[in-house]
Amino acid sequence: MEEETENQFSTLYEAYNELHVLAQGLKTPFDAPAVLVVGHQTDGKSALVEALMGFQFNHVGGGTKTRRPITLHMSYDPQCELPLCYLVSDDDPSVAPEKSLPEIQAYIEAENMRLECQSCQFSAKEIIIKVKYKYCPNLTIIDTPGLIAPAPGRKNHALQNQARAVESLVRAKMQHKEFIILCLEDCSDWSNATTRRVVMQIDPELSRTVIVSTKLDTKIPQFARSSDVEVFLSPPKCTLDGFILGDSPFFTSVPSGRVGLGHDSLYRSNEEFKQAITSREMEDFASLEEKLGRKLSNQERNRIGVSKLRLFLEELLQKRYMDSVPLIIPLLEKEFCSTTRKLDEINKELSTLDEVKLKEKGRAFHDLFLTKLSLLLKGSVVAPPDKFGETLLDERINGGAFVGIDGLQLPHKLIPNSGMRLYGGAQYHRAMAEFRFVVGGIKCPPITREEIVNACGVEDIHDGANYSRTACVIAVAKARDTFEPFLYQLGCRLLHILKRLFPISVHLLQKEGEYLSGHEVFLRRVASAFNNFIESTEKASREKCMEDLVSTTRYVTWSLHNKNRAGLRQFLDSFSGMEQSAMVVNSIAPSTSHESSPGSVATEKPDNKPRTDVKLSHLSSGVDSSSSVPTAETRLADLLDSTLWNRRLGPSSERIVYALVQQIFLGIREYFLASTELKFNCFLLMPIVDKLPSLLREDLESAFTDDLDNVFDISNIRHSLGQQKQDTEIELRRIKRLKEKFKLIHEQLSSHQIISSMLPALSV
Repeated sequence: MEEETENQFSTLYEAYNELHVLAQGLKTPFDAPAVLVVGHQTDGKSALVEALMGFQFNHVGGGTKTRRPITLHMSYDPQCELPLCYLVSDDDPSVAPEKSLPEIQAYIEAENMRLECQSCQFSAKEIIIKVKYKYCPNLTIIDTPGLIAPAPGRKNHALQNQARAVESLVRAKMQHKEFIILCLEDCSDWSNATTRRVVMQIDPELSRTVIVSTKLDTKIPQFARSSDVEVFLSPPKCTLDGFILGDSPFFTSVPSGRVGLGHDSLYRSNEEFKQAITSREMEDFASLEEKLGRKLSNQERNRIGVSKLRLFLEELLQKRYMDSVPLIIPLLEKEFCSTTRKLDEINKELSTLDEVKLKEKGRAFHDLFLTKLSLLLKGSVVAPPDKFGETLLDERINGGAFVGIDGLQLPHKLIPNSGMRLYGGAQYHRAMAEFRFVVGGIKCPPITREEIVNACGVEDIHDGANYSRTACVIAVAKARDTFEPFLYQLGCRLLHILKRLFPISVHLLQKEGEYLSGHEVFLRRVASAFNNFIESTEKASREKCMEDLVSTTRYVTWSLHNKNRAGLRQFLDSFSGMEQSAMVVNSIAPSTSHESSPGSVATEKPDNKPRTDVKLSHLSSGVDSSSSVPTAETRLADLLDSTLWNRRLGPSSERIVYALVQQIFLGIREYFLASTELKFNCFLLMPIVDKLPSLLREDLESAFTDDLDNVFDISNIRHSLGQQKQDTEIELRRIKRLKEKFKLIHEQLSSHQIISSMLPALSV
């Protein structure tokens, strides 16, 4: 009866080991019960694992020795005089060749060195080793990388990053509810919760945690009083803050020294190492009883030593295994059905690899893609913003920013919805709003006196100064240099936004099961046609906008800038009124010196300081002499003298030019804004709705006619689907075999429980 029970348990362990490998390889949603070892570096994690196994296989010592979790599926086999180890392949979990201990050590060391050279120096992918040995318990133990407690300061930045990476990896492993957490603490005061601090973030009540105090042999000499030993062996429940498995911590000591034939090896065989572990337990019993001044109780002895911890874990895991069998079977059944559906889909895909059906699938994808594209432009929330949305800051980084000639950008927080992650039509609208905000706030660049004088030039029929022409020359040059870069920046930004629509649309189709899996060549062709259409349409729209900018900066139409004659008359009346006021002031203050008069030679300094934001109402007098109130004829003569017959730039002439330049620049800006937005909407956005469908269909039909095999890459798809089918069939067989094995185990356990319950009645 006992032999039969032992065989059942052996089959159960094998089934769970296979289940764990299957879960790791396929990333399935079930996990077999296992012991997860968590502790800081130098807490003695690897040494304790080796002591539980009964032999040494890994490097032990300070620093990071484990950069990948190591899963050990240990099976007790009394026939194995030496450990038999099988290393499960990373690529194919069904392959597990036998490896010697030195080969496994070399593999672990090579993996550590490989990861050490990478940016992320740790990996969550487990190294899985199956072990059979006469000293092994029936356990599955996962040895995690040691937690790191780095010192503060910038010089320890690299170590701090490593500490965060390790803690994140360990926390993710502890999330598995089926795992029993073996929390290692290397301290003599239970109020120091170094490892428990991390463990309790995942298991706050410690309900699935076993606490182990390691290196007991080094702690016993530290206690001066027996009361300290009593508190250490039986800590108050309030100190541990939870309901730990086993009700009390375990205490272990692992003898130092390595197994080998070298001069630095302390043990010649694993048997000697095993005996040293047993001897260490006896010595710990004696040392504790000497410190306490009394004999240890049976309850205390059951918590001291590697052998006691091993027995407790084995019994606990065995119970978990048996309790989980009824729960595992439905999960395997679900996985079996899911894999069966996957295989059916692959077979269906293989059966549709003919020309007619492929064309139908291509046309159907075309129609569905355009539907999703239209939906994204009109507005939709079906695509997750956290994955596909962009904030304005992201949009500027990826699609370019609006930068003026001064090289400055407006703070993104000034734009509405700047912090929201948008896509599609909403993102297009925000980009246009930013364009209006940025360009609409641009002022006329500064103008220097040298620019005004240089712009005067010489007419073809006289050498007088034509200040209206001067203002036009300056204004159109400033406007062209200012606004042209914004055309290219807007085109680049909108191009980025519209190109993003393709991957989002494909995601929506994939979500709804309409995605053409395996037809990457076809999808690349559709994406290329879409991107080419967007690029050519954007270029055409930008060229139309450029034509408008060229026309408004090549020829100045005064009606565009003054709107009507009333505006021009108002401007001239304002200038005349300002001139008259200045003359009256001059007549009231005759004592004013000649040097300070507005039109004197003293004011004709070669001042190149830029002048901006001059309003028409601030025009000063055009009189260049400090005389009494002159007649109309005198004023006209002085005006002609200052504006036509000499090149001395008086205040009146300078301010007239400033005012005219600003007025022309403002008119060009308003027209540029309106025409640019209108043309991009009409000639970029609208063609996506009314022209893109026909162009994509033409490209599709042309491709179908020319070379269908290259469009769909039929030969490669058939090969890829064949490989997928083969892998899925292997996976299905593994799940089926495992499902049947668990069903058989469940039946055997159920019958065993029935017989066990009947034995007392029969004995009566």
